Amino acid sequence: QVQLVESGGGLVQAGGSLRLSCAASGRTFSNYNMGWFRQAPGKEREFVAHISWSGTSTYYADSVKGRFTISRDNAKNTVYLQMNSLKPEDTAVYYCAARRTYSIVAVTFPTQYDYWGQGTQVTVSS
Repeated sequence: QVQLVESGGGLVQAGGSLRLSCAASGRTFSNYNMGWFRQAPGKEREFVAHISWSGTSTYYADSVKGRFTISRDNAKNTVYLQMNSLKPEDTAVYYCAARRTYSIVAVTFPTQYDYWGQGTQVTVSS
């Protein structure tokens, strides 16, 4: 069992930045690939970014590529999402997720992840 707790969400103006954190506990964090997803009201949960267990491989949705950066610190059992140049369409609840695997291949479907956090709200005003 892995417990995930997100933090760092909030209200920001368009063009601003936020850094989300996801703290993990319960199992060996470095055994898990990590992903960030988001869900806006009335929409399905969508993939945002993925990082491999080693941190050597990352993958992004086209909508955030060049603006968002995913990273991890296995010594702190934490994964981060740095979000720059935020747009109103980035408004959503952001979730981190963990997937137990030795592969570094990115997966983008929510059903492929084993554990989820409770989410943190990000609101971008225009």
